[in-house]
Amino acid sequence: MTQSRFIVDADWLQARLGDPTLRIVDASWYLPAQNRDPKAEYSAGHIPGAVFYDQDKIADLTSGLPHTIPSPGAFSAAMGELGIADGDTIVVYDGPGIFSAPRVWWLLRTFGAKNVFVLNGGLDGWKAEGRPLSSEVPSPVPAVFNASFDAAAVTSFDAMKDIVAGGAKQIADARGPGRFTGDEAEPRPGMRSGHMPGAKNLPSGVFSQNGRLKPLDELRTIITDAGIDLDKPVVTTCGSGVTAAIIMLSLQSLGHENNSLYDGSWSEWGSRPDTAVATGKA
Repeated sequence: MTQSRFIVDADWLQARLGDPTLRIVDASWYLPAQNRDPKAEYSAGHIPGAVFYDQDKIADLTSGLPHTIPSPGAFSAAMGELGIADGDTIVVYDGPGIFSAPRVWWLLRTFGAKNVFVLNGGLDGWKAEGRPLSSEVPSPVPAVFNASFDAAAVTSFDAMKDIVAGGAKQIADARGPGRFTGDEAEPRPGMRSGHMPGAKNLPSGVFSQNGRLKPLDELRTIITDAGIDLDKPVVTTCGSGVTAAIIMLSLQSLGHENNSLYDGSWSEWGSRPDTAVATGKA
C-alpha cells in the first residue's frame, strides 16, 4: 500500500454521494493571514450533503485557548445535532486539503468513531475538477454519537511540562521554521517565539502536495529525516492544536500508535511565563 488508509479521493466520494450511511463534514478553518472565510465559502458552495463543523464553536469555550477539545458530552451533543453517529462512515474535508480536516479526523477518532477519512485535494481540488457543488444547507436528522474518549490521545499542559523536562517522549512541532527558531514573531500577540527544548520541527506543509497527502514512503522519510524515531512515542504540537493533527494523521498512517497531541500547543506554552523556550534550530 502506497497511500494512507485514512485517505479517500474525489472519485471515491463522488461515487458515494447520497449514500445514507455516509456523512460528509466540511471542517474548513483558516488562519487570519489566509484571508478566507470558511462559513461564507460553505454557504456559497460545498460538497452535496456536507455539514459545516465550526472548529471555534465545538470546543471548550471556558479554556481561554482557541478551539480546545470539548468534553465528551459536548462533543456527542454537537455531533448528534450534525446528524453524525459514532458508527457512521465519515469523510472530512477542508478548503486547500490536508490543513484543518485532520484536526476533526483526529477529534472524531479520539471520541470513538472508527470509520473516519480525510478527502485528498480538499474542496479546492474538488472545485478545480468541476465536481458537483451545493449551496443548500442540509437539515440533518438528529443522531446519537456515543463518545468513548481516548484520554491517551491528548497531552495536557502538566504532562507536557514533564515531557520537556524529562524527555520521555519525542516532540514534533508543526509550525513553520521561522516560528520554530524564533526568527519570526508569533501571529498571536503577547507570545514568545521559539520552541520547546528538545522539539523537532516538522512543518505541516511538508506532508502534502497540491492538497494531497504524500505517499507513505515519503511520509516516513520526512518524519525520520527530522529526527523522529518511529519506534518511540511522539507528542505533536503546533500553534493552536490544528495542524499538529497533520503529523498525527501521518504517524498513524504509518502504523505508529504511541502518539498524542498537545492540545494547548504554542498558544498555551508560548504565552505562559513559567515554560522553557528554546530558539534556533532543533
